[in-house]
Amino acid sequence: MIKSPLEDIHFPQYRKYSNNKNYFKIYSATEFEEVQVIGTKHIRRKVHAVQFPEKNHIIDLLLMKQENVLTINKEEFERLY
Repeated sequence: MIKSPLEDIHFPQYRKYSNNKNYFKIYSATEFEEVQVIGTKHIRRKVHAVQFPEKNHIIDLLLMKQENVLTINKEEFERLY
């Protein structure tokens, strides 16, 4: 049986894009919260992934498939509030 790379991940996980405009708190392989920084405003949204592209987005964030995805800690995410 092939082991999934997500099996050993403990949630929540925190990520951001290197441009400091999008921050993510990932609750599970199908659920995350995103904070978008637009000027001085912070827009928060919660996503429950149902469709394949949304699920892939979460997996890409968790596995850091793109160079612009960085790991952050809980405190950095919570400072946005």
